[in-house]
Amino acid sequence: MRDLSKLPKAHLHLHFTGSMRLKTAKKLAAKRHIRLPHALDTHQSLGLAPDERGWFRFQRLYDAARQVLRDERALRRVVQEAAEDDAAEGSGRLELQIDPTTYATHVGGLTPALEIVIDQARLASASTGVEVALVVAASRLRHPLEARTLARLAVKHAGSGPGEVVGFGLSNDERRGETAEFSPAFAIARRAGLAAVPHGGEFLGPDHVMTVIRELEPDRLGHGVRAAEQPEVLAEVAKRGIAMELCPLSNLSLGVFSQPADFPLRQILQAGVPVALGADDPLLFGSRLVDQYQLARQEFGLTDHQLAELARSSIQASRAGPFTKRRLLAGVDAWLASS
Repeated sequence: MRDLSKLPKAHLHLHFTGSMRLKTAKKLAAKRHIRLPHALDTHQSLGLAPDERGWFRFQRLYDAARQVLRDERALRRVVQEAAEDDAAEGSGRLELQIDPTTYATHVGGLTPALEIVIDQARLASASTGVEVALVVAASRLRHPLEARTLARLAVKHAGSGPGEVVGFGLSNDERRGETAEFSPAFAIARRAGLAAVPHGGEFLGPDHVMTVIRELEPDRLGHGVRAAEQPEVLAEVAKRGIAMELCPLSNLSLGVFSQPADFPLRQILQAGVPVALGADDPLLFGSRLVDQYQLARQEFGLTDHQLAELARSSIQASRAGPFTKRRLLAGVDAWLASS
């Protein structure tokens, strides 16, 4: 059985705060005299209900984690350690998602917050061998005009290489806000060549997936998993070549599915949808990227050849340049050729 941590892959669904190591969160909290919630401090599996109360609990933990990130050194540490952790799991390309609004007040504004992360992403890429690019994400909890501001900021740093912004996203509880009101922000990003990578189809079903497709024209869907509840919607996702950033273990923690067997991975793959597995928020869910691949192997019985296809799909769905894609894809072939 081949080592999944040696399988070259791209990591396309990882949130900045949620990527933080637990020991780092605890150390930074102690420095700031902040008491972390027990569920976060002990790194327990959340086991939440898929309703607004469950999301409130999740958001409370996430906000507590954000509170420890109050200076430039802390932001740089998160980026560096995220790259190091990905390197240990065979990831050759990380597209780290961040809403700089959260950290702006601590480091002098939106632009400095993003530029600190950009600079460290370049440094981390050089030191770890993992290409770290960025996705700037707006929040559904904020006014759509703020999303336009973030889109314009993202455009100023657009590119495909280490430290550059490759995409524009929309995160937080998809039951909040009107999707159509964020369309102008995505239009700004799209005109500059950024990938559209909004969340959708996690807590709301196929109808909302179609709304996201219609209004935001995604290149990739954060989650999107509930499109599987309606075959014609899943077929439309496949027809349009929209990749799904699937995070099965986080979906289980948030109660979207009650047990691993309910997660429709095979159905999505059989429909021809490109899939990139992601860890989402390891700090809160206690699982990282290789854990997602391990679940696919153990629970869904995917062979090494099928797991290699998942890795290839993640690489192809990334915004990495041609040289990086060729290098990583060759690494997948070499992994399969190994005994």
